[in-house]
Amino acid sequence: MVTAPPTTLWFTRCPVPTATGIAADRGWLTAEFARDGVTVRSLQEADAEGVRGEHFRHRLATLIREGGNVPALWARSNGAPTRLIGLTWIEERQVIVGRPDSGIEGPADLKGRRLAVPRRAIEIDFWRAMALRGFDGALGQAGLSLDDCELVELAGDRPGQWETELAALRDGRVDAVYTKGAVAVETAARYGAEVAIDLDALPDPRSRINNGTPRPITVDQRLLDDHPELVVRFLAVLLGAADWAKDHAAEVGRILQAETGSGPVGVAAAYRGDYHRHLHATLDDDRLALLAEQEDFLRRHGFHDAPVDVTAWADPAPLTEARALTARLPFITEEQP
Repeated sequence: MVTAPPTTLWFTRCPVPTATGIAADRGWLTAEFARDGVTVRSLQEADAEGVRGEHFRHRLATLIREGGNVPALWARSNGAPTRLIGLTWIEERQVIVGRPDSGIEGPADLKGRRLAVPRRAIEIDFWRAMALRGFDGALGQAGLSLDDCELVELAGDRPGQWETELAALRDGRVDAVYTKGAVAVETAARYGAEVAIDLDALPDPRSRINNGTPRPITVDQRLLDDHPELVVRFLAVLLGAADWAKDHAAEVGRILQAETGSGPVGVAAAYRGDYHRHLHATLDDDRLALLAEQEDFLRRHGFHDAPVDVTAWADPAPLTEARALTARLPFITEEQP
């Protein structure tokens, strides 16, 4: 049975470098679907409070999400009818920080140390997952595991990102804190914390598997079944935005300040090198394997119960079709939306 196109297409993204955020800022998503009478809306809009929780649950039939894998895997494990249609990998300054006198200079120095593990009263505690995975990635490089350290549980009683963990570090209650991204740069500086281990500098990318590495793009199966052309066109806009970003580093930096809520110093420190050239989604075997490792880690540590078969979850067809369509989008090359 043919169903009428939806009147609203929803999207959501995390406050990090994403092609979705760039396309939204440039007005390209609105432009692509306006001719169909389809309104494109973000869950991050001020008046979208009633559906904002779907960023984690993903049970909104007309939602396309580019965000962290912890909620995406949790939602899928809990029965959300989603499909994986793309994966990105952006290096976003994953580091372990300590006090200036910590003596932590490499992964082996974490043995026996007190590691900050936040605990927040939210549906899926991705903050806790990120900390555990970040420390696990570093420890693994020295042949160690989380069992070789003291995990210090910290209730998230301070507003703001990383505030609870960094306050505990400053006060001497923990020895090390995992952080990532632009806001963490500025917050750590305010608390006098210094980089002890730069995970981005470790040669093995598996040490950096975490909530955003790799970062999935997911869609509701119902939208994919009923209106696959909308999904393909959405992905085509994202690919076009990623193409545009390759040659517009300064503009991408400006967009990131708005997306992350961080200033230019934080953005420049967190997103280094040619990150703006790597916003394209793929579903290649390497990224799927990395996501499968993350799924196994999260399940073993109790973040979701029912296994998620990452390969079976993935549907490469929309991305394949989107690549062919991208070159025909007329507005992607325009300097202003």
